[in-house]
Amino acid sequence: MPRVLLVNDTDKPIAELRQALADAGCEVLEPVATAGLLRAVQEQQPDVVILDVESPSRDTLEQLAIVDRHAPRPVVMFSADGDERLIREALGAGVAAYVVDGLAPGRLAPILRVAMARFEQQAHVRQRVDELEQRLQDRKDIERAKGLLMDRRGMAEAEAYAALRQQAMKQGLKLADVARRILAMADLLG
Repeated sequence: MPRVLLVNDTDKPIAELRQALADAGCEVLEPVATAGLLRAVQEQQPDVVILDVESPSRDTLEQLAIVDRHAPRPVVMFSADGDERLIREALGAGVAAYVVDGLAPGRLAPILRVAMARFEQQAHVRQRVDELEQRLQDRKDIERAKGLLMDRRGMAEAEAYAALRQQAMKQGLKLADVARRILAMADLLG
C-alpha cells in the first residue's frame, strides 16, 4: 500500500481524488500546498508524491529537485500547462510522469503504476552510473599509484601493478583502496 502525498495549488476539490487513491489501495497522507512540499516530504516520508498544479512554479521545481537529490521518490504532476520547456524542467527536477489537462480519478491507478515503474528504472540507471563512475575513479587511482611507484621506485609497469596487488592481498583491501592510500601518503610526503 503506497503512501501518497497530495500537493495541491488549485481551488479544485480533492475529495474525489482522495477516494480514487483509496480505491486504488493507497494510503493518502494529509494534503499540503506546494509551499510546504519539501517539509511534508521530510516529515511524512511518502512513497509517492502527486502534485496538482495550474503551472509548476520555479519554487516548486526547485523543491522537487532537492527531493530528487536527497530523498528520491516517484513524483506525478498534473498540470494545466503543456509548455514543452516547462515539461522538460519538471522532468529534470525528478517528475516521473507529467500529465496535462486534467486529473481524471479513473486514470490515476495506471498513471501511478507507470510513474513508479519509471522511477524504479531511473533508480536502476542512477545506481549503474554511480557504479561505473566509481570503477572509472578506481582505475584512475590505480593508474596514478602505479605511475607514482614507477617514477619514485624505478619499477616497471607490471612490477608496480604486482606490488600494488601484493599489498592489497596482504592488507585484505581492494586494489583501489591501496592505490588511494599510496596517493594520500605521496601527497603528505610531497
